Amino acid sequence: MKYTVITGASSGIGYETALGFAARGKNLILVARRLDKLEELKSAIQDIDPTVNVIVHTSDLSVTDQAYTLYNNLKEYQIETWINNAGLGEASFVAEQNLDKVETMLRVNIETLTILSTLYVRDYADVEGTQLINVSSALGYAIAVGSVAYSASKYYVSAFTEGLAKELEMKGAKLKAKVLAPAITETEFSKKSLDTEEFDYKANMPKYHTAKQMAGFMVDLYDNNEVVGIVDQNYDFNLRGQIYPIISEF
Repeated sequence: MKYTVITGASSGIGYETALGFAARGKNLILVARRLDKLEELKSAIQDIDPTVNVIVHTSDLSVTDQAYTLYNNLKEYQIETWINNAGLGEASFVAEQNLDKVETMLRVNIETLTILSTLYVRDYADVEGTQLINVSSALGYAIAVGSVAYSASKYYVSAFTEGLAKELEMKGAKLKAKVLAPAITETEFSKKSLDTEEFDYKANMPKYHTAKQMAGFMVDLYDNNEVVGIVDQNYDFNLRGQIYPIISEF
């Protein structure tokens, strides 16, 4: 039995992506900190299709050791797709940012993503039909003043994943690495980034996508052979090849 792993599955893009993959009959391993939200999602999926096997795992991916523990706990399963969707934000000027929050963000956005990507590639590079999808951001391709640390962390995700995709291609690997780069999406993300209880997207954002729309883009990227799925400045979704220049030899 094959599974799709989705981290950060308790809300937003991860939650809707799980529903999108379940609609295709994909068995799922859902990862997040909040067990109640994961159980709620599991019930929703099984209401849609009771034949889909859903496994829930709680893990705090801001703790580096838990990334290793998570991967080791999933060794018994055959994983055809791994989606690193978990991510945190920080919306403040550098001199004013909360460094505890920034440290946590960097552990989730960079350290954990790198660990889980590396472990998955080691085990599945030569397995037909496998994919690794890392969720970056449109701000992983354009620096946002007022969110510089977050933007820089997503530059890492984009560069790391694009470079990994090239390495896999050069080695003739069967695993495909891809990067999804959303723009503003209606999720809990903005509330957490701004440390606010509520955030009204309609009142504050001239353009944005819903989490369900972005999950649709995730599925489009999954179905396509291109490396990058990115939302442009007009909020159109584009599937395209690598954006960063690649140097294969020094």
